[in-house]
Amino acid sequence: MNLILWIVIGGILGWLASLVMKTDAQQGLLLNVVVGIVGALLSGWLLAPVLGTGTINSDDFSLASLGVSFLGALILLAIVNLFRRGRVR
Repeated sequence: MNLILWIVIGGILGWLASLVMKTDAQQGLLLNVVVGIVGALLSGWLLAPVLGTGTINSDDFSLASLGVSFLGALILLAIVNLFRRGRVR
């Protein structure tokens, strides 16, 4: 059951991050899920230890973990945009 929640919440966070970064028209459902999950992994290594919270990948479904995972998805999209376009939107 956790795997299904992980995919659904990762997809929602990836979709919200793509809306904020204005890349939603370029991405499909699968890429939104990947961005959400990989962004949560990225934030788990970078942001979670600094902020003292978990991410959705560590089975911590709190508001703080959702925020950290969302920030990770935003950072991931900013890095992808930087390499694709040479600038962050």
